[in-house]
Amino acid sequence: MSGVKTSGVQQVTVTPDEIDLRLDRWFKRRFPGVNHIRLEKLLRTGQVRVDGGRVKANHRLAVGQVIRVPPLEESTEKRPPKRTLVMSDRDVEELQGMVLYKDDDLIAINKPSGLAVQGGTKTDRHLDGMLDALQFEADERPRLVHRLDRDTSGVMVLARSARAAAWLGKLFQSREMEKFYWALVVGQPKHPAGTISAALAKAGDAGRQKMVWDDEDGKKAVTDYRIVEEAGGKVTWLELSPQTGRTHQLRAHCALLNTPILGDRKYVGHSRTTPDSGLLSEIGDKLCLHARQLMIPMQGRKPLVLTAPLSPHMARAFAQFGFEEREGGE
Repeated sequence: MSGVKTSGVQQVTVTPDEIDLRLDRWFKRRFPGVNHIRLEKLLRTGQVRVDGGRVKANHRLAVGQVIRVPPLEESTEKRPPKRTLVMSDRDVEELQGMVLYKDDDLIAINKPSGLAVQGGTKTDRHLDGMLDALQFEADERPRLVHRLDRDTSGVMVLARSARAAAWLGKLFQSREMEKFYWALVVGQPKHPAGTISAALAKAGDAGRQKMVWDDEDGKKAVTDYRIVEEAGGKVTWLELSPQTGRTHQLRAHCALLNTPILGDRKYVGHSRTTPDSGLLSEIGDKLCLHARQLMIPMQGRKPLVLTAPLSPHMARAFAQFGFEEREGGE
C-alpha cells in the first residue's frame, strides 16, 4: 500500500492502476472489512477525505490524489502485498544508474525496454518492487505517478513524497505537461503531421487482448504526430505527443495510420507493409518506442525538461537507417 501513517491516520496515495476507480470500490479493494454503511458514516463525519476535501462514495479517483483513512480496527484492514523485492548490489547499482535527474520532489529515470513497471501474472521483477533502491536520503519511498509499457523505454518520473505525488498526478492528467515519444514505424503516414482521434477499447480473449478503435464503447484517445525523417518510405521516424493516456494508445494509433511501430508484434497485423526480418534480428525484435522527453511546468520558473537518451536497440536502429539522434530532426 502506498501511503504514510500519522498517529494512526493513513495518508494513502492513489496509484496508476486505480485511475477512475470509485472511492467506495477503492475501499472495498483496500479495506474489505469496511462495509458501505460504515464508509458512508466516515465520509459524512469527514473522517475520510480526498486531498483534504469532503467527497461522496461515488467520487472518481485520480492518480496522485491522497486519501485520508482514519484508524481502523486491525481485523478490518486488508494486509498489503509485499512489494519490495530482494535486490543484489548489482541490481541497486543498475537501478541507480538509470537516474537522469533528482531533486527534493521527484526522480526521473530512463527505464529500459523489457522492465515492467508493476507486478502481475508471471511478472516477479518490476520497478515498483525495487523502488527502495531509489529512496536515497528521502524520508519516504518513491511513488509511481504514471506508467510505461514493459517494452517502452524512456523517461519515467517518480514522486518522492505524498505531496509531490498529488502534484505530479494532477499534471499527468492535465494537458499542462508536454510528453514527446519517438517511434520508428513501418512505412510512412500519408500526411507529414496530424492528429489521431480514435477512441480505444479492449478486445480479444484474456492474455491476447489489445486496444481497438471503438467510438461507441471506447475511451477518448488523442495523439498528435509529425514525421521527423524517413528512410525511402520503408521506415519513418515519428514524434508522437499523446494528449490522453490510454493503454497502448501510441501503438494502436500508429497501427490505425497503417504504420505500426517497428517490432510491435501485437499490432503489426494492421499494416500492409512487412518489416525487414534482418532489421528485426538486428534490434533484437524489440519495440521501437521511446519516451523521449517530458516538459514539467514549474511555478515561477522555466519548465523542467527531462530528456532520455535512446535505448541501445533503438540507437542501433537509428544507425541502420541513417537517423541522427537530435531534437526535432534539425
